[in-house]
Amino acid sequence: MTRSYDVIIVGAGPAGIFASLELCNAGLSVLLLDKGREIPARVCPVQQGGACCLLCSPCHIVSGFGGAGAFSDGKLTLSAQVGGRLEELVGLEQAEELIGYVDSVYLRFGAPQKVYGVGEGVAPLQRRAASAGLNLIPVKLRHLGTEFCHEALQAMQHYLSSRLDIRLRTAVTSIAVNDNGDKAIETGDGEQLSCRYLILAPGREGADWLCSEARRMELTLSSNPVDVGVRVEVPMTTMEHLTATLYESKLEFYSKSFDDRVRTFCMCPGGEVVMESTGGSDPVITVNGIGYAQPRTDNTNFAILVSTTFTEPFKEPIAYGKYLARLANILSGGVLVQRLGDLMDGHRSTPARLQDNPVEPSLKAAVPGDLSFALPYRYLKNIVEMLHAMDTLAPGVASPYTLLYGIEVKFYSGQLKLTPCLETEIEGVFAAGDGAGVSRGLVQASASGTLAAREILRRLGKRLLT
Repeated sequence: MTRSYDVIIVGAGPAGIFASLELCNAGLSVLLLDKGREIPARVCPVQQGGACCLLCSPCHIVSGFGGAGAFSDGKLTLSAQVGGRLEELVGLEQAEELIGYVDSVYLRFGAPQKVYGVGEGVAPLQRRAASAGLNLIPVKLRHLGTEFCHEALQAMQHYLSSRLDIRLRTAVTSIAVNDNGDKAIETGDGEQLSCRYLILAPGREGADWLCSEARRMELTLSSNPVDVGVRVEVPMTTMEHLTATLYESKLEFYSKSFDDRVRTFCMCPGGEVVMESTGGSDPVITVNGIGYAQPRTDNTNFAILVSTTFTEPFKEPIAYGKYLARLANILSGGVLVQRLGDLMDGHRSTPARLQDNPVEPSLKAAVPGDLSFALPYRYLKNIVEMLHAMDTLAPGVASPYTLLYGIEVKFYSGQLKLTPCLETEIEGVFAAGDGAGVSRGLVQASASGTLAAREILRRLGKRLLT
């Protein structure tokens, strides 16, 4: 017999967790599923000293309770202007209300009171950035660090565990809509579960799966930009005057050669560069960064990503990003690392050059090589131009000893056609978070899950109880 719920939520990342928090006290039967593990069991072999990525299935860095955000820097970006499409979908006023509410929930579960990105020190940095051809976007931001992010998420799981059903290590393979209007999912072991309302929040790791299911169900999809680039590692002192005030320096640049939009992403002072495996049944190894409340290295790492919007007939941004990442995997068995000076001189980096490099790589498993064999010239040219622009703002960023790791790709889903309450073209099926193309970070992902859950409560005549 098929078990039935009022609401099933696919994905236990921030969108799924915050949808659960809204629904868990309303007297509804709710099921939250994720193919990954609980946080204490999410252990990456590379971070434990492994020589290379083992392609764990699913990857512990990106799947499990808390989603990929559990192993990010734990940054809560409190702005409607960055981190997603909420303002576009619901308007500025409602987006800001949702973000304020999400912030209050994180505070309730242990987020720190300190806020970055405000105060008198911001404007002078903006002026210096502008003189270098950079747009510095200051945002109000709280920083948890990976360790405190884990504590907050585990507190949320403990709170939810007695109020709804949580099933981890359970993959969802397909979605269906029954003749009576009920929705159904099938798990990897063949179990079928039905519900009145379905929230799809599979995260970036599940973006490919969600796109595939959307096409099968003939839902409208549009392509998101492709975000491809490298992770940069420099001495922490190089960026200290920026990170002390802003923590996350969100810099935007338009390249002189191609007029492409280039941006920094996920800055991790004192953090580590890590590998992650994404792509479900067809995985690739990409690079990312994590940070901590207390620095664990003498370096700062951040991504430089080039955003490219392709025209018709291009419809496969995820496949394109995977293709580029796979080139780096073929060349290195995982992640490539190259000194900026070697790239500029047309040389591959070697173990001997890295051994004597003043910047010590935090990702020991990265293989010295040549990024020009993996990234198209246009991307590399854009990245180098931005590094030189940043060097004016933070001297030393464009040092020949700066380390570049590749490939970093953000697998944002194609954008599903959604109503302002995040309902798809199938009545009662909602989509939220990064995997649905709604958000690009913890806060707007959390807010999108809240938004979808509130609409379900409204339709069921339930008042907000959290």
